[in-house]
Amino acid sequence: MLPTTSVNSRSQGNGVLSPRDAARHTAGAKRYKYLRRLFHFRQMDFEFALWQMLYLFTSPQRVYRNFHYRKQTKDQWARDDPAFLVLLSIWLCVSTVGFGFVLDMGFFETIKLLLWVVFIDCVGVGLLIATLMWFISNKYLVKQQNRDYDVEWGYTFDVHLNAFYPLLVILHFIQLFFINYVIISDSVIGYFVGNTLWLIAIGYYIYVTFLGYSALPFLKNTAILLYPFALLIMLYLISLACGWNFTKMLCSFYKYRVR
Repeated sequence: MLPTTSVNSRSQGNGVLSPRDAARHTAGAKRYKYLRRLFHFRQMDFEFALWQMLYLFTSPQRVYRNFHYRKQTKDQWARDDPAFLVLLSIWLCVSTVGFGFVLDMGFFETIKLLLWVVFIDCVGVGLLIATLMWFISNKYLVKQQNRDYDVEWGYTFDVHLNAFYPLLVILHFIQLFFINYVIISDSVIGYFVGNTLWLIAIGYYIYVTFLGYSALPFLKNTAILLYPFALLIMLYLISLACGWNFTKMLCSFYKYRVR
């Protein structure tokens, strides 16, 4: 039987959590525990985080099965181990330095680009998307409007990070090997390869996001999260017909950022 966010199994005989359990399960207590572990690398399970990164490409459903297990054993959907976030940050740094090298940026320009990508593209946009999805899912997708059935904000941020990682690898790593020699050329093959990589990366983001919310048994109508696929494919076809090169636009934007 799939778990829910109900905590009755940990309650006292009268159905009310004990003061100790109630304090331990507050959002503030969970957030404090998570942030505290950021400074204790020995307590992080990097091997398991690497396993998750691998399966986000090959079988993302298996990653969300672990979220079910965490709910059953620790009574929370969101990660309590920041190892995944730490490894993602390392990926961001390495790939952004690679982008700076490919675009022939100087040292300080690369540092400025790195700060922008980490704090705006990943964290800032991630906080915005997570908050928006937290509101939408709790307002419109929950089957029963009940405090025992709600989507944790930390879980929505985890879903964003899960979906962002494949996008990052495709656009900030794999794409680097084709930028100077194929993609930014003015040929048809250039914008075809570049835009196809964008299609795959954003498509992955939409699909992994859908899996994250469909994994919660108390949500309904999660299939609507797949609707952006139609708009994505339409935009892709229009870009090919008009000769738009999204990667070329991104490179120009990155150079403009670091001026």
